[in-house]
Amino acid sequence: MTGNDPETREQETRARLKRLYGAAVRDALPETCLPPHLPVPPEPGHGRLVVMAIGKAAASMAAVAEDWYDRHYPGTHLEGLALTRYGHRRPTRHVEVLEAGHPVPDAAGETASKRLLRLAEWVGPEDLALVLLSGGGSALTVQPMPGLTLDDEIWLTRALLASGKPIGDINAVRKHISRIKGGRLAEVIHPARSLTLAISDVAGDNPSTIASGPTVPDTTSKARVEGVLNALRPPVPPELMERILALPETPKPGDEVFSHASYKLIASGTGSLGAAAAIARAEGYQPVALGDGIEGEARGIAEAHAKLALNARAEGKCVAIISGGEAGVTFGEGEPGKGGPNQEYALALAIALGGAEGIYALAADTDGIDGGSGAAEDPAGAIVTPDTLKRARERGLDPEAMLARHDSGTFFGELGDLLTTGPSYTNVNDFRVILVGYPESEPSGPEDKA
Repeated sequence: MTGNDPETREQETRARLKRLYGAAVRDALPETCLPPHLPVPPEPGHGRLVVMAIGKAAASMAAVAEDWYDRHYPGTHLEGLALTRYGHRRPTRHVEVLEAGHPVPDAAGETASKRLLRLAEWVGPEDLALVLLSGGGSALTVQPMPGLTLDDEIWLTRALLASGKPIGDINAVRKHISRIKGGRLAEVIHPARSLTLAISDVAGDNPSTIASGPTVPDTTSKARVEGVLNALRPPVPPELMERILALPETPKPGDEVFSHASYKLIASGTGSLGAAAAIARAEGYQPVALGDGIEGEARGIAEAHAKLALNARAEGKCVAIISGGEAGVTFGEGEPGKGGPNQEYALALAIALGGAEGIYALAADTDGIDGGSGAAEDPAGAIVTPDTLKRARERGLDPEAMLARHDSGTFFGELGDLLTTGPSYTNVNDFRVILVGYPESEPSGPEDKA
């Protein structure tokens, strides 16, 4: 039950939003989702367990795996490498942790990726390669195909991220220019055995899209890559386009290189949204699940969700509208302000709600970092309250103008409504929840029930 005093009610609702976000993150933490799926290792003296962890959760997944094997299979010859984003390091004993740039690749990522490929080349017939994947792996694995350079990959990444294109299109390009992504890591490991355990950060949980599918067949084509690149503005330099189109195709379904490669999804946005929905229901809200497959412009998603919330409020419902997926932001000319897709969603949502009473929201990335520079102290997202617009205008802020210049981070920072958690060491992409009404409000009739 929520207190009747408006200030108390707001504090309790803010705390509830954070509890729902916390439940979503906990469901996808490696210590929660990884141990049940870890394989039996090779017997001591009969092969190695070689860990290759890639992504924002890489160091955490490696640390959890180490602890599990040390407890359950002492004496296992375990070694490996974890490649993660700056600020996402965790203590490990057997697996070396390297950090690199995200979302824009850098030289540290290229150096680490070369070492990852050498490790894969050394996996022998008695060994088992344990590939631990999580979101962020596409940017972290930087090893361009022959004929391309790190500078080429950096330019392409910046252009693709600014284009607002869906992650499937972006990763189609990434896979074709990489020696690791698009099934090519499995190609290097072959004919040795491998098992990939993945935490999904993409809508639909397509294995070939998670971290750009380094150990699974690639179903995209160079024709798709050409179409994506032709649509970029500014255009791809003709000489670079020529070098990309001259590259060989990625390994496809049925290729022999996948004959000893197994794959299992161990966590996704679906489970995280379900965990949050269970908390919402226990606290008096009827969950309205929109799913974890929502993609598109942050503003457009926010406007659609605002309509759902306003309709529920008009009908007197007490609901928690919960969704995930991956919102994007398309930048125009000029230098954008601070913020990421979840903060932009929150600002657009606040504007669309127009200060409607009884509606609160939180939008945040489950990895704990939403846009910004990628630093560990960057916010995870932002919180919206019924008086967001009122408080902003009292401070001389112009919500519409700040949205137009993609400056949502400054907007919510001025209000003290940024959600700053630090890295979560997992990633199942965006988490959004809109709470409509208050739990103590009783429906006035059958038609008011969600």
